Formats: sequence, C-alpha cells, structure tokens
Amino acid sequence: MRIRELHERLPMALRAAVDDFGRHLAVVEGRSEHTVRAYVGDVVSLLDHAAAEGRGSVADLDITVLRGWLAARMGTGAARSSQARRAAAARAFTGWAHRTGLSPDDPGAQLASPRAHRGLPTVLRADQAADLMTPARRPTESAQTDKPTPEPGEGRPEVPAGAAEAVPDTPEARADTAEAGPRIGKWGREAPNGEAANGKAADGDGLEIRDRAVLELLYATGIRVGELCSLDRADVDHARQVVRVFGKGSKERAVPFGHPARRALDAWLRLGRPGLVNRSSRDALFLGVKGGRLQPTVVRRIVADAARAAGLPHTSPHDLRHSAATHLLDGGADLRAVQELLGHSSLASTQIYTHVSTERLRAAFNQAHPRA
Repeated sequence: MRIRELHERLPMALRAAVDDFGRHLAVVEGRSEHTVRAYVGDVVSLLDHAAAEGRGSVADLDITVLRGWLAARMGTGAARSSQARRAAAARAFTGWAHRTGLSPDDPGAQLASPRAHRGLPTVLRADQAADLMTPARRPTESAQTDKPTPEPGEGRPEVPAGAAEAVPDTPEARADTAEAGPRIGKWGREAPNGEAANGKAADGDGLEIRDRAVLELLYATGIRVGELCSLDRADVDHARQVVRVFGKGSKERAVPFGHPARRALDAWLRLGRPGLVNRSSRDALFLGVKGGRLQPTVVRRIVADAARAAGLPHTSPHDLRHSAATHLLDGGADLRAVQELLGHSSLASTQIYTHVSTERLRAAFNQAHPRA
C-alpha cells in the first residue's frame, strides 16, 4: 500500500503528529526535500504498524512497537541501509515527540539499528574525468535511433521504454527529445567553450554549452546534484571563482572552481542561457529546455550521456563528487579542507576517500611490484 493511503487511514491524532513532524523537519531543521519525504514515509509506516497494534496516540509508542515494526520490515527483505534509515527516522520522531510533550518519554533512544554496509564509492581516474569534460564529437541527431524519456520535472508526460515511436511529431515533442537526448557536438575538442566562429551559439548548441558547464562545475566543485540545480546566478562570484552553495540543513559554504569551469560558465551565461531564460526562472543559474530551473533528473541524464559518448562506464553526478574528492586527496589536499569543500558535517564521511586512495595505491602496487 502506498504511503499516501497509509497516511489517510491513520487515526486523526497520529496523522496530525506526523504532519507536524514533517513541517518541523522542513522548516525548523531545514532538512532537504528528499530527507523529509523519506523520514515522513518511514514514520507513517511506523504509525500504521502502531495503529494495527492498538496504539491510538504517540504517547502509546514504546520500544516493543518500534522493534516490532523494524522486524516486520526486515521480514520483507529490506536492505541494511534501509533499516538504518528507518531506525534513524523513528529516533528522530520519538525524540521530537518527547520534546514537544506528545510523549512522556523517548523510546527511540533505546532503538539500535544495523550499521549500513558502506562500500567504496565509484571513482573515475583523472584521465577518464578529463575525457568526460572534453568529449569527442558526438553522433548527429539523424543518426540517433533512441528517443529518451522526457523529463518529468519539466511537466512532460513520461514515455514508456520501447514506446518512442508513439511520440507525436510536434514542436513540443521535438523540444523534449532535444532536452533529454545526447547533445550534438559541433566543435568537438577544438572549441571547449562552445563558441562558434561567429561568436554566437549555433542553433541547438545552447543546451550543449549548458551541459559542458554542468559537467565542469560538478567535477570542479564536487557539489551535490541538488545543490547545483538550486544555484542562482548571484551565487557565482566570477572574479574570485567561488560558488556559494547551500547544502544539507541549509548550511552555506563557499566552494572554489578552476579556469575550465569558469570558461564553461562564461560561455553558458553569454551564449546559451539568454536563449532559454524566461521571467519565472530569471534568477536560476542553469535552465531546462523550456526555461524552468534545471531538474536533477536531467543533470543525471547529462552526465550519463557524456560518459557514454566518452566511452566510459555509467557515471552519475555523485560519481563526479566522489572523483573530485579523491583527486583532491591524491593531489595532497588536506582532509579537513576536503571536508569543508564537500559540506560534510562529520570528518568520518570524508575519510572514506582516504580508503579509496589507499585501495588505488594497493592496486597499482599489486599490478606493478615484482614482489606483490
């Protein structure tokens, strides 16, 4: 059953409590939309389980109910990472309920959860990252056979896989295909700024100029995809080559970027963006094909398409974040500095990249040393 349906069948007192908790997460704690959605969904599931056990109010929750709920979720084959998130959501909810007087105690404080298995992140080599930033000439539109799914975030209907031939040949449909599909390279490696000989973007090149700027900024800064999409033009300090980022919990940080990213951003702002901007999105740094703020799903497609065009394995925006952090450490950057750049609240989150560097060194040793 869907979370919305579970929410609607909750007793009134439990439904009001989870709604207030969601507002607290979003407004008071400044949690991201993704975190709020995940935590609220987990708490709705918990309260539905509690209601089935005859608990009609938040004050009726105890450690037995919490453990029973987690055990029931584990029985459905839930991953350890999902169980860890559910336990965290339950602890956050019961702690909030206790502080606000809805519960006389905090049963979640006694709740343990399995530690999520954390493997090493996927990291591109430096030469692979360079290939991704400067892709070779890509296939022309007439040579493309696949019509990718339009971007839901831009208000377009989703097209099932294999049904591309059913898409009507309208200007809107052609615009959607242009937004979602691989970009057409007009200059290959010779003009990385995306500027045509006449100093203006050629027809259809505005999106490629944008995509180049997106790739360069993601790799240069290591920012999250949501952080990139939330950027406004005012957040970019071109003189100092610094971008102002609002991360998790609305925490602000300043992240520097290099000359390639600066050139790509300049080209986008001068040649690509003016052709897409409209009144509703005049502050946004990156725009979609219809002029709205660029959506994370489109950014993921941009990165995946660029990786495929460069002959690389599937790559995501978060892989570029991992790669940026690892390459910084490989180059001698201080771990605390990398923590600051990535916006990690805990140094432990950043230390995973030291393990990546060690493993890369070990792999090189095993391959090259005669006594490995």
